[in-house]
Amino acid sequence: MTYADKASLLAGGQLPEDDVDVPGVGIVRVRGLNRAELMQVQQVEGLAAAERKIIVFGMVEPKMTEAEVGQWQKACLATGAIEAISTRIAQLSGMSKDSAKEAVKEFEANPDLEFPVLPGAEVGDAGR
Repeated sequence: MTYADKASLLAGGQLPEDDVDVPGVGIVRVRGLNRAELMQVQQVEGLAAAERKIIVFGMVEPKMTEAEVGQWQKACLATGAIEAISTRIAQLSGMSKDSAKEAVKEFEANPDLEFPVLPGAEVGDAGR
């Protein structure tokens, strides 16, 4: 048996990325969130604030500030571009929920919960 070395663990891996087509606007580049970012999302209060964090962390191009995402939230349809983008970020992050909003709701409902569902269809979730 070969054990992992510390340098390999600390190096982590490349976060998955993808393009999301925003009809009438263009393409944005997004990536999955790392564990530290997911934990920061878990700490914010309110769905809108959590969504802003997810977009700020996960949208690679164009990069936006939290204030800009807040402004965008006010101008965007409820099921528009932000929903599509946050959903794709959630998928790339390994969240099993279809929507980043649903994952945030679960975190808010149970603050002691720490990412119970692992990425991949073959991995279980300890019965939750």
